[in-house]
Amino acid sequence: MGAAYDPAPMDKVYKMLIMAEVGREDVVFDLGCGDGRVLIAAARRFGSRAIGIEIDPFRFLFAWFMTIISGQTHRVRIRFGNFFNKSIGEATAVMLFLYGPTNNRLKEKFKRELKPGTRIVSYIWEFDDWQMVDCLPEDKIYMYVI
Repeated sequence: MGAAYDPAPMDKVYKMLIMAEVGREDVVFDLGCGDGRVLIAAARRFGSRAIGIEIDPFRFLFAWFMTIISGQTHRVRIRFGNFFNKSIGEATAVMLFLYGPTNNRLKEKFKRELKPGTRIVSYIWEFDDWQMVDCLPEDKIYMYVI
């Protein structure tokens, strides 16, 4: 679907969230949330609400379990399913570690559903034909704003 499972290193996760200036007022989405590490970090360290979407049943259950263990169930929600078919309109920040073609397929969904000012941070993959507003080239972290 979006990419093979390859969790982002925690130092990159924190850099992504810092780049997006995530805070208590934010709703952070992680599309293809894997083990939930981005969501738990957003909730625990930055105090934001966080919502993950995961299509793989095992990873969905694992992320849900990790959320319980982390004590962040009051801030983190994991939704099962295909992120192309789930609403993301409440996001103020979106975190991605997918695959270049998947990122580009998401562009229309982002334009349609996200409010102006929503930050999109991608690890490894850039968006074709979109102007990035910030980047950490040595870490391959790129930020765009709707």
